[in-house]
Amino acid sequence: MFVKAITRPSPEIYGGFCPKALVLPDSFGIGAGGGVCWLGRAGSLSLFTFFIHFIRYIMKQKTAWLLAAALTTPILGIIVGRAVAARRLREDVQRLFAAAANAHAQTYHEIQLAGLPAPVQRYFRHVLSEGQPYLRGLRLRHGGQFKTDLKKDWMAIEGEQYIAAEPAGFIWEGTTRWFVARDAYEAGRGSLAVRLLGAVPVLDGQGSHYDEGELLRWLAESTWLPTALLPGAGIAWAAVDDHSAQLTFTQGSQSVACLMRFNAQDEIEACETPRYFNETTRRPWVCRYAQYRRWH
Repeated sequence: MFVKAITRPSPEIYGGFCPKALVLPDSFGIGAGGGVCWLGRAGSLSLFTFFIHFIRYIMKQKTAWLLAAALTTPILGIIVGRAVAARRLREDVQRLFAAAANAHAQTYHEIQLAGLPAPVQRYFRHVLSEGQPYLRGLRLRHGGQFKTDLKKDWMAIEGEQYIAAEPAGFIWEGTTRWFVARDAYEAGRGSLAVRLLGAVPVLDGQGSHYDEGELLRWLAESTWLPTALLPGAGIAWAAVDDHSAQLTFTQGSQSVACLMRFNAQDEIEACETPRYFNETTRRPWVCRYAQYRRWH
């Protein structure tokens, strides 16, 4: 015989979980004969159908979860990666400026210019005021255009930079639509890191060539902090002609040099030097300066 056990099982049968979308069989039967429990044909088919539907439902749910995980995991990874990078930037900037804050306070006096090449003296008299304190650091934000290769198109970029005068150091982070790049010279070491979408590392450049290249960048951009270019503390100037001079900076075992050119207004208008563009090749590297203004 067959006993109709249930119709439309209640949620409690499945541990309190019975979604409305689950299709259940109308009935299943359990037969008994000769003191042995057995499943009749109709009951067997109904129970089998129930389990088939149940397993299909579970597989659909698992597929949905897997699909959701496949879509959300990269997004979460990018969010977490950006958060970690932002925290690291804040911590590194704090260290950079903490070291600069410990530097000995100094003031500028024109007597320091004695013996410097003529265009260099004119430059400092133009951009500095007698008795002004040395500049220790600078924070700036900028916009602009950037290209990764001379054959590629320009792309918009926004950046933020932190520069310390003593000890020499800087951190720059630039953001485009597709990647975030970070140039830095910290504690005597240079580095270049690039992250796709701000999270996925695609380049982590370090080594002696990066040490030299990033120190060159610090030297060229120290025009933001002109007191950092005064003689002493590793800075030396050598005469070239009436509108240019050689600038050399030495820190520890590292030494870099640039040719600085001056315009008719006694401002630095260009910086030129060979710089590594790969592991073996140096190419001319030129920085140009314009639109000077007094900020303080």
